[in-house]
Amino acid sequence: MPPLLSVSNLQTYFFTSRGIVKAIRGIDFSIEEGKTLALVGESGCGKSMTALSILRLVPPPGRIVEGEIRFAGDDLLHIPEEEMRRIRGNQISMVFQEPMTSLNPVFRIGDQIGEVLRVHRGLEKSKALEASIELLKQVGIPSPERRVREYPHQLSGGMRQRVVIAMALACDPKVLIADEPTTALDVTIQAQIMELLKKLQEERGMATLLITHDLGVVAESADHVAIMNSGLIMEYAPVTTVYSAPVHPYTQGLLGCIPRLGEKRQRLMPVGSQGRTLADLPPGSSFLDACPEPFAPRRGQIPPLREVSAGHFVRMWS
Repeated sequence: MPPLLSVSNLQTYFFTSRGIVKAIRGIDFSIEEGKTLALVGESGCGKSMTALSILRLVPPPGRIVEGEIRFAGDDLLHIPEEEMRRIRGNQISMVFQEPMTSLNPVFRIGDQIGEVLRVHRGLEKSKALEASIELLKQVGIPSPERRVREYPHQLSGGMRQRVVIAMALACDPKVLIADEPTTALDVTIQAQIMELLKKLQEERGMATLLITHDLGVVAESADHVAIMNSGLIMEYAPVTTVYSAPVHPYTQGLLGCIPRLGEKRQRLMPVGSQGRTLADLPPGSSFLDACPEPFAPRRGQIPPLREVSAGHFVRMWS
């Protein structure tokens, strides 16, 4: 069975007064129906920009300059904008990082969920309100008949995140993009939100792109993992492979930062590009420049992703 969503050689650049910032420098991955791919990396490595590129929502002065994004057989980069609007929020939905900025503070919860149903499903206002109440029930919000009449500021952070998930699932999408869905939530609520997403995915058979930097969440939720740094995927493999046999130095560094019960360490292992953003990197520079052979660039050329075992790809020379 072909993947439901596949990305090939995706490149997204920002054309700024300081020069060209290569936010995404050529990435490849795919997600099958009912499966979860976790996109993992530091802040600023290009994870969220990958999600915005899939939805064709890259803000100016950014632009997708090359690549292919295939969804259900169609290349999303070459369909008319009107058709893309029908797909966006309907067949491919996104849960954004911060629910308070995703929800309009001056509209009631029911009106905001109902708008999605009216635009994409053509429901009348009364029917959209009924469907909104049912969606709030599905995401575990108590007293949904009362909550639909409340404003975002009247809800807790966990409840607001559930509302955002309800909006994303309103049209029964085939692909859900969850961008840091547990940011700013306490540990108990994080677990509840991830359990909710897993339950809804199993019920609906969605493909999920989970964007996160939390390796604990990845271990519990993902089928495959793509480790990202400086706009590139460094390692791509089933989740059990990445945790048991990481190959790339960056992946090893990330896993080395995880605290382990009963294990005493003298110091934390430094990892990544040491806080530099893509805009700060000199042309052609990245974390790869500090890697040993066979992971470092040669004569200005970046190593390709190579299959080192079945389904396990690493950015390295042979």
